[in-house]
Amino acid sequence: MNSMKLQLGPVTDSVGRALVEAHREDVVTRIWRKDASLWKEEPKAQENIRASLGWLTVADEMLGVADLLTEFSDLIRQRGFHYVMVCGMGGSSLCPEVLGRSFGKTTGYPELVVLDSTDPDVIADLARRLDVERCLFIIASKSGSTIEPTVFYKFWYEFLKKRKTKPGENFLAITDPGSPLIETATQSEFQRVFLNQADIGGRFSALSYFGMVPAALAGIDVTKFLTCARDASETCAPSTTSDTNPGLQLGVILGECARVGRDKLTLVIDDRIASLGLWIEQLVAESTGKEGKGILPVAGEPLGDASVYQNDRLFVSISIGDPAHDVAQRLDSLSAAGHPVIYRTLADVYDLASEFFVWEFATACAGWRLGINPFDQPDVQVAKQATNDVLKIFRAEKRLPQHKPIARDELFTIFVGESSRLNIRDDSVEAALRSYFASVKLGDYIAVLSYVEETAETENLMRQLQKLLRDKTHCATTTGYGPRYLHSTGQLHKGGPDKGVFLQIVAGDKSDFPIPGEDYSLSILKQAQAIGDFQALSRRGRRALGIETGTNVVEAIKRLLELLDVELTFA
Repeated sequence: MNSMKLQLGPVTDSVGRALVEAHREDVVTRIWRKDASLWKEEPKAQENIRASLGWLTVADEMLGVADLLTEFSDLIRQRGFHYVMVCGMGGSSLCPEVLGRSFGKTTGYPELVVLDSTDPDVIADLARRLDVERCLFIIASKSGSTIEPTVFYKFWYEFLKKRKTKPGENFLAITDPGSPLIETATQSEFQRVFLNQADIGGRFSALSYFGMVPAALAGIDVTKFLTCARDASETCAPSTTSDTNPGLQLGVILGECARVGRDKLTLVIDDRIASLGLWIEQLVAESTGKEGKGILPVAGEPLGDASVYQNDRLFVSISIGDPAHDVAQRLDSLSAAGHPVIYRTLADVYDLASEFFVWEFATACAGWRLGINPFDQPDVQVAKQATNDVLKIFRAEKRLPQHKPIARDELFTIFVGESSRLNIRDDSVEAALRSYFASVKLGDYIAVLSYVEETAETENLMRQLQKLLRDKTHCATTTGYGPRYLHSTGQLHKGGPDKGVFLQIVAGDKSDFPIPGEDYSLSILKQAQAIGDFQALSRRGRRALGIETGTNVVEAIKRLLELLDVELTFA
């Protein structure tokens, strides 16, 4: 069972008062009773909330079908599949991503792979690297109409159709009752459809079919995993006291810290389970980033000395066993410097199940403390609609709308939105970057939004960029790959407080593929998503700067690191 140690420093008293208020308002009992008035009074909002609380009991319900999942997994093994590829986005793909990276490949079971990128170079690499005829594709979509999993299905089904007489045998679907994906699966003769509980939102779906079907297929003991989750739910039950309820404690701390200005949730996660940060990032950012409020999760940022942090941080360490010695030393120094620190300790990798439930419960509690509905995502649709609008223009004009460049050189083209309030004149790339980052102020955060192929090399460079920007500006810095971030931090970027400084990087594509049944390609879709999100940010008055570059992403990011190291000297 997971444990938690608190070193809250300057927020100790305010958190104590908030916990007293939570007890007085009977927060825990009301959550379990699905009392929507805990969060909102409006009837429509309450209806949405009541339809979103199935995650509270899903672990128990999934334990009832755990044996069936194991039997299905055995059948897949017998059929000789070498890979299981989850084709999803956001809540339908991030739990499998965590499980695949954290558990690794289990001997005798298929390798778990996740596709949540529309970058054609990512898909080209998968098509080249995997024996696709021995791959089982899971088309995972709650609504059944999300553009990315729909496109993934069309691409891979057509790909297999050229190689097999019955391509549907390589597909299964996970979706909600009434979803159009059910009809697609029937017509295309998918081997199976798993109908998920409709009263579970995507980002709260880790312990449902969306997470547990891929887990079982990858050889994870789902009975053991779900038992850990159920045990965690019992620690968050009304019968526990406020000082022994980890979900309540964590959630009240998150919410109260945000209320007093420490709204940058800095995750310090054991390398063995580092991908958990991606899942927490979506859960917390999409749930809390609205009504001008929000908690910014900062995942992957290398720990620094106390001198590079403002007083807007809350640090949360999550490790299997005690944190590494050097990490513990740095966290102790940060605590001594007046930063609140939480230590969460897992017994083994199966305790990720406990972490999933505790963070879900904590997010519900944080929503109460912030006075927002943590179960809606009103601004995610903004970027989706913007993408659709861009694609309509492409269909009509056979070209994408063009940004107006303000600076360019042999490697970069720099642009801002038409309604940008940034004071950047037509000038050199160096001057444009310098002017842009001059808008950074105390309490801001920087978000690097990349439409590039995610590889080990680009990820390493992104971490260097994250550290450089943090050290130069002393601002929390996040990195995200599009379109994945549109379904996680994208809600916070547009609906949260106006503290974001957004740097979008869009690379050219070495590969491209047509999308069956559509009049645009994967590359066009990726670019449309980047353009749409940039327009959405600009229309909200956010400080956004775009960089377009060629196909050599590594060279481009290295050059950007050199430029920023020279130009950013104001910290």
